[in-house]
Amino acid sequence: MILVQRQSERTNIVYISTLPEKIEQIIKERKQQFQQDLTDNTTNQYVAQDEHLLTDTIITLALGKNILLKGPTGSGKTKLSESLAAHFGQPVHSINCSIDLDAEAMLGFKTIIEIDGKSRIDFVEGPVIQAMKKGHLLYIDEINMAKPETLPILNGVLDYRRQMTNPFTGEVVKARPTFSVIAAVNEGYAGTAPLNEALKNRFVTFEIPYISGDVLFSVLKQESILQDERLIRQFVSLSADLTTLVESGRLPEEASSIRALVDACDLALYIPPMRAIESAIAGKLDDEREQAAVRNAAETWF
Repeated sequence: MILVQRQSERTNIVYISTLPEKIEQIIKERKQQFQQDLTDNTTNQYVAQDEHLLTDTIITLALGKNILLKGPTGSGKTKLSESLAAHFGQPVHSINCSIDLDAEAMLGFKTIIEIDGKSRIDFVEGPVIQAMKKGHLLYIDEINMAKPETLPILNGVLDYRRQMTNPFTGEVVKARPTFSVIAAVNEGYAGTAPLNEALKNRFVTFEIPYISGDVLFSVLKQESILQDERLIRQFVSLSADLTTLVESGRLPEEASSIRALVDACDLALYIPPMRAIESAIAGKLDDEREQAAVRNAAETWF
């Protein structure tokens, strides 16, 4: 049995799904295999709006497939990837994509080292090759921020071949069977580009929705140092209003970021909520009209 959402003291929401016996066995074997690689494999459980999301992504990884997480900023894509890694007991190697991402940042680079007074060229392996050789998970954040010409080097890594020829050394690198890739995208952001079909077809895609209501209350109670339930409920109500404004196009997605909401809750333990919202949410927006919209929504609840 796998706990998909922790029980909240107030909301009493618990999602339990039964994993197939074969999947349970895969998880058990991986945890045994990688227990020597981990110094600390503890992580907060991912709290899902969709009760089947964690179960389905676990099964997908157990089958050796790659996962693409699509959703707004701060919706919990990174937290979900951490929870998946914890369930399998696997270390994670990460790549944060940007327009400057190149092959060296992914695969590694050559450097000069000195051994016994003699200099020689050595290759320092990057996150892709390390994850492949060790059978670890590879997390690629904001994969659609990378230049389209940078990513095809991963095509052979992501499909059935699970191998690549290192262009810096000529070595053919084959991934261990437990190697898988989790990628995340924020669609529609400045600087992003649509993923080409060849790349998308190498992933199983999951939508990460906005969270709200009792589920959001549980997340804030878990993630924030603020434990005043009445005040947390007010922040949940504010989040619902901000999400409505985002969906109507009046605010950008970052205005409803759960990460920003947690920041505001943390600050509200020590300063008035309106000042906390100003710094953690409104202040991150560039447009004065958008800032005013956040303030107006906050004044309804605080």
